[in-house]
Amino acid sequence: MAQTTKTSNGQKLSDFRDQAREIGPGLLLAGMVAMAAQFLSEHYGIPVMLMAILLGMPLQFLSEDGRAAPGITFASRTVLRIGVALLGMSVSGEMVMLIGPTNLVLILLSVAATILLSIAAMPLIGKDRLFGFLTGGSVAICGASAAMAISSILPNRPENERDLSFTVISITLMSTLAMILYPVISEMLGLDTMQAGLFLGGTIHDVAQVVGAGYSVSDEVGEISTLVKLFRVALLAPVVFIGALALRRSVPAGAARPPLMPLFVVGFLVLAALNSFHLIPEAVKEPTGAVSRAMLVAAVAAVGMKTSLAQLRSVGAASMLIIFAQTVFLGVLILGAIYMAGPT
Repeated sequence: MAQTTKTSNGQKLSDFRDQAREIGPGLLLAGMVAMAAQFLSEHYGIPVMLMAILLGMPLQFLSEDGRAAPGITFASRTVLRIGVALLGMSVSGEMVMLIGPTNLVLILLSVAATILLSIAAMPLIGKDRLFGFLTGGSVAICGASAAMAISSILPNRPENERDLSFTVISITLMSTLAMILYPVISEMLGLDTMQAGLFLGGTIHDVAQVVGAGYSVSDEVGEISTLVKLFRVALLAPVVFIGALALRRSVPAGAARPPLMPLFVVGFLVLAALNSFHLIPEAVKEPTGAVSRAMLVAAVAAVGMKTSLAQLRSVGAASMLIIFAQTVFLGVLILGAIYMAGPT
């Protein structure tokens, strides 16, 4: 019996080593691109997600190399999902309550309206509904992170990686532009502290840009906008769950279906629940947040390494206008609701 257990453990160790050798080269390459992107972002102020995908795209030939391809695929899928799951540590029930019930309803409705309108409108302009879900969810929730999470549950299609790369690039550019312009707009419109935080946190796509925009106005606006943004991040799990459920129903009989509740969404919810009950030490949350961010950057780099520039050009300028229109729609919707509600 002891000999059988020893043999089994030895086989498992051997299998692990074989898998590590298989994914190691590509995973290392994705990590190196991610580190280069982080360095350039820190020294030149370029958004790290945009830098990661732009640095990865010229290396697309490596994703077709037998030695690097498995690791690049592993980074673009498994590493991505672990990184998204770890985002759950950044949200909690207390955070949600601090925003207030009226504002919570506003954010919920704005996210739902942006996604549903995007899905409904796509066939009218010659795009499929999956592209609408991908771009609308990215605009409505949390930019590149949402794009990658939503892309992971979409049915396998040749254009998936192309659409994802396009969305990450476009969303990051729009988010950076919003980070610059939206604080100016909030000042011009005379928004008070709560209104400005709600506007910035409820409309800008990526967390980093929300933080930059909010604290450029004031510390109070920065805190409120970050809370609002993290609530939008928390909506990633239910949106992915509902999307997976809808996609399962649309898959033809006999075809492979996406899981009803992807494991990374379960992980996200479990960590968010643990954080809500203060079961995660503060000493753990900060380094884990850094690990999550690093994983997402590496995953974006890997997606870039799997994207052909020629394929990216085939998406067309009209798709950029779609994401611009979605961004404007969300901004106008939030501002309209703020003005209807009046001063806080």
